[in-house]
Amino acid sequence: MSTIADPDREPSAPKRPESRPSGGPDGAGEPRGSAPRRLGDRVLTSLSTGSGLLVSIVIGLIAVFLLLQAIPALAKNSANFFTFQGSWVVSGDAVEFGIPQQFYATVLVSVIALLIAMPVALGIAVFVTEYAPRRLAGPIAAVVDLLAAVPSIVYGLWGILVLGPALVPMNQWMVDNLGFLPLFGMPENVANMSTGGTLLTAGIVLAVMILPVITAVTREVFAQTPHGHREAALALGATRWEVVRTAVLPFGFSGYISGSMLGLGRALGETMALLLIISTAGPIDFNLMESGQTFATVIANNAAEFDSPIKTGAYISAGLVLFALTFLVNAAARGVIARRARS
Repeated sequence: MSTIADPDREPSAPKRPESRPSGGPDGAGEPRGSAPRRLGDRVLTSLSTGSGLLVSIVIGLIAVFLLLQAIPALAKNSANFFTFQGSWVVSGDAVEFGIPQQFYATVLVSVIALLIAMPVALGIAVFVTEYAPRRLAGPIAAVVDLLAAVPSIVYGLWGILVLGPALVPMNQWMVDNLGFLPLFGMPENVANMSTGGTLLTAGIVLAVMILPVITAVTREVFAQTPHGHREAALALGATRWEVVRTAVLPFGFSGYISGSMLGLGRALGETMALLLIISTAGPIDFNLMESGQTFATVIANNAAEFDSPIKTGAYISAGLVLFALTFLVNAAARGVIARRARS
């Protein structure tokens, strides 16, 4: 016998299904209200953690190796390692060497490269992501990325055979007209300037080498700018440049710095290109017309002398300083990014 539902009566709430107690056969070990972790999640977490630990262990082992190999040579060094600016002399157990010349040349050419590459990379990244038509943005990005595939030895040959001689008239003009500035004084070894084998040439070549690294990272970060940020700026009447300045650049600043530090890491450790362009020691006088030896080039140029632990350790000590310099630069960059993120 059917019953007629009372229209004035409130419908009863549906019964909730009974929750399965935690710790049962299907949810053993999982807290109440949380889904059990899948096998793929556990495997990915383990692999990620293991990869991070492996990289940290390898870096630590490299540091220990460099330190152990450098200590015997440093103990027999008769000069002050941090202030001696004379020739790098390694003969049997009589060793005399220091780092100021190599440190100066390494940092100077890397700074020149950054000063040239960072603005150019920023302009390319902004143009490709904000201004260029889609049919043009792809080819431009591909051409810039292809620069990273060129071997460093090719860059070195281009620098000493093409760029260096092309810069000789400009170098002479700067020495004649701007010689009163420390950056463009007459060098001690005029032959280096006449062939274009100067610190300025080396810095320009390094700038071309690190340009694709900085551009690629910056471009990808700029492309991830939330559409809401762009649309909000446009809704307030902002021009395209104002959108870039107020929305894109603040969002991608950390990526821009990260890409620049990656490029700086390559510049600090570059060997073959600089070995072909600058391979003679020069004075520490901040003259871009001089030559010089970086940590990497002094090691590569004297690799044939690695016939005893003392000689080998003397040049490994240069590698130890380069390792520490790269580590400090990356740590400083992370500090800048973290401070920017908190502000």
